[in-house]
Amino acid sequence: MKDSRPNHESAAYRIAFEDRDFLLSESMRGVRFMLEYAKPESELKAWGIRSTIVVYGSARVPSPERAEQLLRDARTPEERQLAERRAKQAAWYEEARTFGRIVSERGGALAPTEDGQRDNVIATGGGPGLMEAANRGAQEAGAPSIGFNISLPQEPHPNPYSTPELTFRFHYFAIRKMHLAMRANGLAIFPGGFGTFDEAFEILNLRNTNKASRLPIVFVGRDYWNEVVNFRALADHGMVSAGDLELFDIADTAEEAWDCMTRLGLKRGNPPLGPAGTGMSAADEET
Repeated sequence: MKDSRPNHESAAYRIAFEDRDFLLSESMRGVRFMLEYAKPESELKAWGIRSTIVVYGSARVPSPERAEQLLRDARTPEERQLAERRAKQAAWYEEARTFGRIVSERGGALAPTEDGQRDNVIATGGGPGLMEAANRGAQEAGAPSIGFNISLPQEPHPNPYSTPELTFRFHYFAIRKMHLAMRANGLAIFPGGFGTFDEAFEILNLRNTNKASRLPIVFVGRDYWNEVVNFRALADHGMVSAGDLELFDIADTAEEAWDCMTRLGLKRGNPPLGPAGTGMSAADEET
């Protein structure tokens, strides 16, 4: 009898969804996009997460405890200079932490609706620094919070404060951004670098192009943002309309940021990116 082992051992004989080489092939990239969308979507629905408050900010800003350790460990003038800079920035960490607690206590994450829906749940990129701070504040309030992590060499682990069942990891930035945006009921942007700019301006662009309905957007850290971005110059040069500067506000503290959000219309209910959470406004869906 002819030996059938070569057939059994061939790649072609593997069941498709068990064939890792096939799933990671170029032809299956679209399927991988779909899987990265579907897995978090399923878990978020199971938890009744209807809307979120998204917090962006630098992964490099340390907690006060970490800042003190950096100062103790500094051995060279350069290390000392960096440690002193980080120690000053630790105040931002405390504001992000306070903001995560305030939102969780006042926004609805602690008190699900009668049908089990949670609103204004803190969502971050899941990494260290200011993302960690916001997740930490939510945990200290006793509320769930979300970490949308991305596979990066400099951030190999999620921060320990997001809810384990709501701690996700993505390969594709695009799908991660979609999940960050699609339930956003408000956006708080703490000081950060390229990644923070990328994520913040994407939401501003969605608002500017009416691909997202009105939502409160607050930059936190007035001195920082007024120094690194000359928003007024964009309007003065005609690159944005003067009215576009009203798409957001700037605050200094967590309490001010919350006040800005409530003044700008933050409330419980369906996320403002559209009834189906597609990133489109209701007007887009009707057409």
